[in-house]
Parts: sequence; C-alpha cells; structure tokens
Amino acid sequence: MMITALLSLPLAYLLGSIPSGLLVVRVATGQDVRTIESGRTGGTNAMRAAGALAGLATALLDILKGAAAVWIGRSLSTGVEWVGALSGLLAIIGHNYSAFLTERDENGKLRFKGGAGGATTLGAAVGLWAQSWMFILPFAAIFYVIVGYASLTTISIALSATGIFLIRAIQGNDPWAYVLFGICAVAAVVIALRPNLQRLREGTERRVNLLKWIFNKHSG
Repeated sequence: MMITALLSLPLAYLLGSIPSGLLVVRVATGQDVRTIESGRTGGTNAMRAAGALAGLATALLDILKGAAAVWIGRSLSTGVEWVGALSGLLAIIGHNYSAFLTERDENGKLRFKGGAGGATTLGAAVGLWAQSWMFILPFAAIFYVIVGYASLTTISIALSATGIFLIRAIQGNDPWAYVLFGICAVAAVVIALRPNLQRLREGTERRVNLLKWIFNKHSG
C-alpha cells in the first residue's frame, strides 16, 4: 500500500504540470500565453490573452487537475491521509513549475514556468473536502471586489483553505495533515507571486477597481 501511495506522488506533480492556460489560449487564438503580460499560464493571464471564456476554461481545468491529484492519491492510499495532502501540494508545485514548460535563461540555467497556483489550490482543497469551495470561492470573490488585486486574491484562496482545515482539524473532522497542506500552499503561492508582491510594495501592481466600475456602470 505504501509503495502504491508513493507512486501516486509523481503523478500528482505531472497532473499539476499540465499547462491548461497554454493549451486553451493556443486553441483559442494560436498565441503562446507565455509571451503575453505576466507570462503565466493561469486563468488571469489566459483571460488577458484570449478573453473571459478562455480564462474561465483555464481556471476550471486548473481546479480539476488539483482535485484529481488528491482523489488519485487518496484512492491509492486508503487510510494514509498525508498522501492526499501531499498530492495536492505537488499538484500546486507542478502548476507553478511545470515539467512541460522548461527553458534555459541567458546563463544556461534551467527554469520551470507556470502559474501562481490559486485555482489548483482551490481544486486540491475540494479534493480534500468537497464542500470547501462553498467557503473559499465567496471569500475570494468578495476579497477581489474590495481589494482589486488578483495576486492578493490568489493568496487569499490558500489562506482561507488553511483556515477551513484548521477549524475542521480542531473539531476533529480532518487530519492535521490538511492544515499543513494549507500552510505549504500559502508558501508556494507567495513564492510564485514574489514579483507581484514587489510591485505592490512599489505601488506599480495592476489593480482592478470593480466597485468603481460597478458604480459607474449603474450610474450610467
């Protein structure tokens, strides 16, 4: 059982590595999403490259691969709860640093490209506890409307997942391995978003003022 469980971990990383945004944008427009805006392969950049439907399709596929990684890990490791949690984390890492999106920089150093991990974190959380989306999605949506920064909203997904699993672990409904998953997911997302956080400190990060847009549209 343990050997089978361990074999599921590389599969989780490879599932996470599937570059949904790259594939969706390529099919929709023929473009390479890595050459557009942030160069990331997540839903936000796919939306910038090919429109709202492409962004939504990318996000749904990224959620699905996070959930699938956990479901496969759990099915191959009945009773070994940490395998599901680790599978979810590896899917996020695969999304952020895809095995299928490697390149060499000017110094010849190998680099792995990908996204920031928000949708994949949500998917992994759903894989661990199916009802988690009912808390994470509304919180992230409200946060995005009020704050207006996609990068901070992505971090809020991982933070809210951590909070949910912490409460459930205290109540005895989930293992503490799920809390550790949440903490590591926050770290993975923050590391991926370091350029955005730097721009936030400099005051140059792009902000979408949805409240102002909604108010102006209603007034017009």
